Amino acid sequence: MRNLLLTVLLLGLVTVLKAQEVSSDYQEELSGTWYVKAMVCDNNRTEGKGPKKVFPMTVTALEEGDLEVEITFWKKNQCHKKKIVMHKTDEPGKYTAFKGKKVIYIHELPVKDHYIFYCEGRLQGKLHRKGKLVGKNPEDNPEAMEEFKKFIQRKKFPQENIFVPEQRDECVPESN
Repeated sequence: MRNLLLTVLLLGLVTVLKAQEVSSDYQEELSGTWYVKAMVCDNNRTEGKGPKKVFPMTVTALEEGDLEVEITFWKKNQCHKKKIVMHKTDEPGKYTAFKGKKVIYIHELPVKDHYIFYCEGRLQGKLHRKGKLVGKNPEDNPEAMEEFKKFIQRKKFPQENIFVPEQRDECVPESN
């Protein structure tokens, strides 16, 4: 009986150590510059609302498995930068942000160097969902886009809500 208990404890310890090893590798894989290749949300953003241009985002692995995401966006003819800390949860690939008000899931795709960042949260009492297809390089990848379409179909987003923004390397004011 004692040997069985020791075996179970040892297997539990090995499982925990393996999970930490995978988590560490996962964090390193996510660190770096990512390009937003497509977006989707509950509202149809193709009708003039939402970002027309997107800029690379930077993901940095923090201690304890948290991630910091720095995004750049264009608003009112100015560049804005925002840092968001995503706090790791016990569930792999699941994070919280904005004091727990938003839940972010990071889904690895079978296409190399592509992920989906999927966010859910409440905005004025209503559920608000958004998904972003991101990749390590800015080039289009039809296979990754197909995987994104399958994902949004499973999440029951209308296909017409997919938006492919214009990629920009950096946020520079345009001359008129």
